[in-house]
Amino acid sequence: MRYLVVADIHSNLEALQTVMCHAEAQGGFESIWCLGDIVGYGADPVPCIDLLRSYPLASVSGNHDLAAIDMLSMDEFNGYAREAVLWTRQQLGLDDREFLAGNPLSRVEDGVTLLHGTPRNPIWDNYLPQFLSKDHVADSFLQFSTPSCLVGHSHIPFMCIEDDAQFIALQPAQRKLLSQARCVVNPGSVGQPRDEDSRAAYALYDAETDTFTHYRVEYDIEATQAKIIAAGLPDILASRLSDGR
Repeated sequence: MRYLVVADIHSNLEALQTVMCHAEAQGGFESIWCLGDIVGYGADPVPCIDLLRSYPLASVSGNHDLAAIDMLSMDEFNGYAREAVLWTRQQLGLDDREFLAGNPLSRVEDGVTLLHGTPRNPIWDNYLPQFLSKDHVADSFLQFSTPSCLVGHSHIPFMCIEDDAQFIALQPAQRKLLSQARCVVNPGSVGQPRDEDSRAAYALYDAETDTFTHYRVEYDIEATQAKIIAAGLPDILASRLSDGR
């Protein structure tokens, strides 16, 4: 089974469509694993939900997903994120809300744990070296029992190895065997990268060969930005896409 692994789409339809087309050109996929934050920030929450749901899909909740259906306080959100959440709430229909509400905080698919934040806090924690001590990293590996765990939330692609709490930045077209060592992996963000690379990030996982391959792909950023501005969302949500920050 081949899986398209996506995270932090953030209502960016152009990026999601481009990622799917690129993934098809790499041999295709049979199902999608979504690591949360389908909505928020961007101008196409419902089309992104609809596109994901048109495929076999296993998804988990992100903080923006839960806030958009009023199942999470916005106290931790900055001002422009709050504006985007309130705007997104007005766009979602009952079926969209039920779909987002039905996604679990974590799940195990084909022997891999899927969640949004960290194994210690699936919604809010950022799995990055500057936020996690070695003790924290070690404890996070105690919170899941599978050989590997896939996360989102930080918008930065990496692999963290259990043995030495080492963080490895993933490079485009780089292949990793998840079974080589227990690990936590982030495929990066589809819709709002924050590693100073504006290209959409995603991964393909082949369960038969245990191969996890990271990709970056250019998409029509200007079209996404124009939609955000036309929707009346904060300008920063458009401008930051050009810088990958």
